[in-house]
Amino acid sequence: MLARRSSSKVTDAAPTPAEIAGFVQAAGQLADHSGLRPWRVIEIRGDARDVLGDSLAKADGVKKKHAEKYRAKARRAPLVLAIVASIRPSHKVPAWEQEAVASGVAHGLSLLLDDEGWGVFWRTGELTRTKAVRAAHKLEKNEVLLGWLYVGGLPLRGRKERAKSRIRVSDHLSSL
Repeated sequence: MLARRSSSKVTDAAPTPAEIAGFVQAAGQLADHSGLRPWRVIEIRGDARDVLGDSLAKADGVKKKHAEKYRAKARRAPLVLAIVASIRPSHKVPAWEQEAVASGVAHGLSLLLDDEGWGVFWRTGELTRTKAVRAAHKLEKNEVLLGWLYVGGLPLRGRKERAKSRIRVSDHLSSL
């Protein structure tokens, strides 16, 4: 975890669907109150990334014929993994906790992918929960999109030894 970093520049290489399935299975082994598994992951590859770009453009009020900038953003990596919180009815587990579990899956996936040598960055933003983006991802009423993991190969320059963590623990750890 100390060596992990976001990789916003990636190559066209990407993990296979079978590799992603294994990573999702491993990431899904996190603490999950009541075992609700309130999450799912949507793989977006190839031209399907243009659907994502078009939905972002529509959500931002840009006409489809002018959506190239948004399509280019959606194509910044050969694989985009949409992370979805699927909120389950529960008297024990509130919605915020279920979203936290889905976020944990996303974080676990990013760590696993990074550890296996893939470039990964998590993208969110104000358009994430818009009607157009929800429709493009075919989300159910009980689902919310948390963001996307952009995944691709690491360029040679990205494989150098990583810098040490810059986190000052004293700023984030205290006692009662």
